[in-house]
Amino acid sequence: QAQLEESGGGSVPAGGSLRLSCAISGYTPSRSSACMAWFLQAPWKEREGIATIDPYSRKTYADSVKGRFTIYKDNAKSSLYLDMNNLKPDDTAIYYCAADPGPIIAGMVACTDSFAYWGQGTQVTVSS
Repeated sequence: QAQLEESGGGSVPAGGSLRLSCAISGYTPSRSSACMAWFLQAPWKEREGIATIDPYSRKTYADSVKGRFTIYKDNAKSSLYLDMNNLKPDDTAIYYCAADPGPIIAGMVACTDSFAYWGQGTQVTVSS
C-alpha cells in the first residue's frame, strides 16, 4: 500500500510557475507507486488526468498542459513532482497525485488509467 501527500500549491499570477510535490510512503512504496499521475479538478468540473509516468520513465501529457508542465519522479526521495510553467487562469484547480502498482504482463509493469492510491490534493489558483 502507499500513502500520498501533495504540497506546493498556492496562488500565482498568470505566466507564473509552481512546483508540486507528492511524498510517497507506506509498506511497499516503490512497488505500490510504480505507475503515477497528476490529476486536476477545476471548479464544477470532473477530475481529469494531466500527466502520467511509468516505471520506465515514459511520460504522457494532456494537450492542455503539454509543453508547459513536466512530470518527474525521484525514487531516492520517494517523491513525484510536477513543474508547472506559464500558468494560466484555466489551470486553477485542486491537483491530486495518484499511484498504482500496475499489472505485470510479460515481466513488465503495464500501467493503466486506474489508480488505487490518491492524495488529498493541493489547491492551485492562477489569477489573471
